[in-house]
Amino acid sequence: AAGDMALLLVTGTLSAAGASALNQVWERNRDGDMKRTSRRPLVTGQVEARWVLGAAVAMIALAVGLALLAGNAALAFWLAAGAFIYVGIYTIWLKPRSVWNVVIGGAAGSAAVLSGGAAVGQWSDPGVIVLALLLFTWSPTHFWSLALAYRADYQRAGVPMLPVVAAPRRAIFWMLAHALATGAFGLLLAGHSALGWVYLVPVALATLWLVRESVRLIGHYTGPQAMSVFKVSNIYLSIVLLAVCIGTLA
Repeated sequence: AAGDMALLLVTGTLSAAGASALNQVWERNRDGDMKRTSRRPLVTGQVEARWVLGAAVAMIALAVGLALLAGNAALAFWLAAGAFIYVGIYTIWLKPRSVWNVVIGGAAGSAAVLSGGAAVGQWSDPGVIVLALLLFTWSPTHFWSLALAYRADYQRAGVPMLPVVAAPRRAIFWMLAHALATGAFGLLLAGHSALGWVYLVPVALATLWLVRESVRLIGHYTGPQAMSVFKVSNIYLSIVLLAVCIGTLA
């Protein structure tokens, strides 16, 4: 078990870091148009893109290679799939072209969850599948709240996030719908045999908090309230993952 955890930590970190670096290489010009990202090293020229590109590809390849060397083809597949979805499908294809960008791109987070399951030979376990679905529905609420807070930034960069191309109330409706779906999957996970009240109580409270903050956006779609939803979505996911860890040990 310790070896599986070590393999996951090393390969997961390499794959995620490599995909994130490729994202920033590809988007360095667009990042320069956004106040929020204008000081990133690739934008300012502190770091050369070609070196980052080489290192990023090497990290993803090393992650997949290590998983294969360890005899875990499923882990190698989900690591590669997550990186491909995030860079190829989300960053390069959908983000500059479609309002569906973060909806479909959320599958990259699902692939990360499935990688964790694959590390211990359980990627098809119902609990892993439900957690993967939770990540899929969580991503739009998380990113759309950020896009609502930085709407002018995304408009200037020409990124068709939902809060940019739709009226605020319509965007908030879909954010709330995804928040409710996320909460439903979070509560459904409590039915897994490895979890119980130790998991359910904190996740239920976190779900109420996430939904409450999302509902408050309906009458107060301001930057600060949108950032509140963004921050709460981060905390919510942290609580779910921590509760899963504690629940399985209790």
